[in-house]
Amino acid sequence: MSQANAITIDVVSDVVCPWCFIGQRRLDKAVAAAGEVDVHIRWRPFQLDPTIPPEGKDRREYMLAKFGSDEHIRQIHARIEPLGEAEGISFAFGAIKVAPNTLDAHRVIRWAGAAGEDVQNRLVRRLFQLNFEEGANIGDHAVLVEAARETGMDASVVETLLPTDADVEAVRTEIATASRMGISGVPCFLLEGKYAVMGAQDVDTLADAIRQVAAAKARGELEKVD
Repeated sequence: MSQANAITIDVVSDVVCPWCFIGQRRLDKAVAAAGEVDVHIRWRPFQLDPTIPPEGKDRREYMLAKFGSDEHIRQIHARIEPLGEAEGISFAFGAIKVAPNTLDAHRVIRWAGAAGEDVQNRLVRRLFQLNFEEGANIGDHAVLVEAARETGMDASVVETLLPTDADVEAVRTEIATASRMGISGVPCFLLEGKYAVMGAQDVDTLADAIRQVAAAKARGELEKVD
């Protein structure tokens, strides 16, 4: 495909955000639907709660402190589960025992991006699956190293870097940049670094945005896109 018919989408997300998992699946479908456009995807960090300690927190206690009651938590999960099922996601909220700090997961996602777009996409998908479908603690270094290995990264490099401060400030700076841009919730899909689609929008909305931005880019008039 010609460069004029190629666009980049930066997906600002957190791997413990269920709406981001749903958004990822819908984005995949939107990219397929807008098959005439060559879409390149980059994953950008966001933390729903950066105050969680590195070792994480008991998820049930964390959710109770945040939402007040088991009944409220059940209502939230009951709303999300059928939406996930429609996208082929088997949310297993009851299996999640730890609410992790996701800073280290975002570091590994950043390194995956250096290994290639496909590698980064595979890793993000795997981390979503591990957290939401398998109840794994994605703040645990062993879990992150194994996910890196499974998705084609050099796991020994990841294992060496994780205990260090490598790219901690770089990830925090990216998160701060997203905040300065006005991104306060995720997922947020940034098309060509300029046009934002907020939230886990439906497939048609995402596909239409992809086509519009690609067409405007081809005409050299991106500023005219609504």
